[in-house]
Amino acid sequence: MQYHWLNKKNNSNLIIFFCGWSFDYKPFERLACNDNDVLVVYDYGDIGTDNEDIIKSFSDYKSFTLITWSMGVYIAYLLKNTLPNFDKKIAINGTPYPVHDEWGIPVKTFDLTLKYVDTGLQGKFQKNLFKRPEDFEKYLETPVERTIENQKTELIVLDNFIRNRVINYERFYDYAIISDTDKIIPTRNQKSCWENFETPYKVLNSGHFPFYEFNSWEEILNADRP
Repeated sequence: MQYHWLNKKNNSNLIIFFCGWSFDYKPFERLACNDNDVLVVYDYGDIGTDNEDIIKSFSDYKSFTLITWSMGVYIAYLLKNTLPNFDKKIAINGTPYPVHDEWGIPVKTFDLTLKYVDTGLQGKFQKNLFKRPEDFEKYLETPVERTIENQKTELIVLDNFIRNRVINYERFYDYAIISDTDKIIPTRNQKSCWENFETPYKVLNSGHFPFYEFNSWEEILNADRP
């Protein structure tokens, strides 16, 4: 996995953000950090690597918040025993069952994504992340900087990883944010999953990538408030 500090100024609270597949930190640099240090985790092409150095840095903080998105919802749950105790844990457009006909990406859809990953990453996949064309245009101003080959390798690793593990989810996330037009992980599947595990959620007027609806990380943290 890769790590990038969006903000590291010795604040008392640390936000740990787990990205979705194929992403890096670049599209999230626009979000204001304010009085939070923010660590971005991405690229799950080597999930089993030693994370001791980054874990040691957690001792400098008094409080922790977890924000996860898409495939990151699943990865963070798998790694929960190596992570700090969080004051709040938020899942955005993802579930602990990333490939699942009722609670995640339908199996057939995921298999087709894997089969045609090279073509999809040349533009179609990115367009499907957004509800509105103007949001895709905004993304093109600060796009992901990873290569298609690197993103493809990550998906192959994730495919093998998911197929060889059985998840028995126990209540972990405090609440979820779901977009009403998610073309990657069907909105109805996300709702079904979180309702099954009695997890409250908020629905946004957005696509799979909803981060242009927010100006800061704190706005995401407070999205559960009326």
